[in-house]
Amino acid sequence: MFLALSEMRRAKARFGLLMAAVGLLVFLILFQQTLQYGLLDSFVGAIRNQSAPVLVYGVDGRRNLQGSIITPPQEQTIRGVAGVGEAGKIGQRSFTVTAGGEVTQAAMIGYEVEGLGSPTTLSSGRLPTAAGEVVASDVDSSNGFDVGQTVTLTPGDLTLTVVGLASDAQLSASPTLYASYETFGQAIKAANPDAGDPLPSVIGVAPAAGTTPEELVTSINDASEDLDALTKAQAADETPGVAQIEQSFQVIFLLYGLVVPFVTGLFFLIITFQKAGALTLLRALGAPPRRLVAALMIQVVAVILAGVAFGTALYAPVANQKLGTIALSFQTGAVVFWGSLLLVLGVVSALFSARQVLQIDPIRATTGAGVDR
Repeated sequence: MFLALSEMRRAKARFGLLMAAVGLLVFLILFQQTLQYGLLDSFVGAIRNQSAPVLVYGVDGRRNLQGSIITPPQEQTIRGVAGVGEAGKIGQRSFTVTAGGEVTQAAMIGYEVEGLGSPTTLSSGRLPTAAGEVVASDVDSSNGFDVGQTVTLTPGDLTLTVVGLASDAQLSASPTLYASYETFGQAIKAANPDAGDPLPSVIGVAPAAGTTPEELVTSINDASEDLDALTKAQAADETPGVAQIEQSFQVIFLLYGLVVPFVTGLFFLIITFQKAGALTLLRALGAPPRRLVAALMIQVVAVILAGVAFGTALYAPVANQKLGTIALSFQTGAVVFWGSLLLVLGVVSALFSARQVLQIDPIRATTGAGVDR
């Protein structure tokens, strides 16, 4: 350890630049990871963080909440499936609204039964208990959707009062309102006075005692080819567009995962060649190969850990910010995962340098030769 740290002190600029480079890459990885989570939450957070364990779509809706419609006969089929404990209508539409003096587009989710479609991430206020009350996504609170403020539908002039805020509860990256199914129906008729009672987009279902959500999904799908039942996690993950977003970020993360060990491994390989003479002399003086390899690995671990610490320090101040309509949050799991992965990859990449160290022949100290190239 003394040998490793002594060399790092003598070459502060060289090792410092490597640590900074690794730190910047770690920052980019963590920020991209947070951006992915924030983007997905703004896109399907309302599905992932609603209370119905199972959502039943019309098969023609292609697992798109706004495109799905459940007819009365289909609803009766769902309610009659063995293993269904409770079922309730869930409707979804987009409306033009005025909030905070600005006109914008907002998504509304209306649920018939509290606990089957209501938000599970209430951060302040309460759930609606009367007609005309809504819960809004908290990332939009500064845009006229805060508790106590009113939102007006245009056209129709239906006024809704925000009584609560929910986190990670947006749909399609737009302000999202949760209301009773009664209020949802009023909004539909306010926007279109000729509209009748709205058909639900999906049916939220809770399994009976002794039945798991997965078993209930299978039973409902077996009951009718016109129904497409999914657990809420599946419904969020299989919403059109989600897989494409995840695949895009996976390519980025793969590239980052290759760059960090490549940079680290190449750096230490070059350093090993540059100090070939010194390493050969140490071997001639009796330094065991294991000690030299251990010194190399200590340096690799120190560089990676310092880089991860530096990258995390850069990441922390920007992790809990708001990027447009996307709420970012510090991802502890991502820090631990990427820190551990990069440390392992860095050590593996340094094995090429360790191999060169092990090949040093002490006899070459008398000829001035060093590490074999």
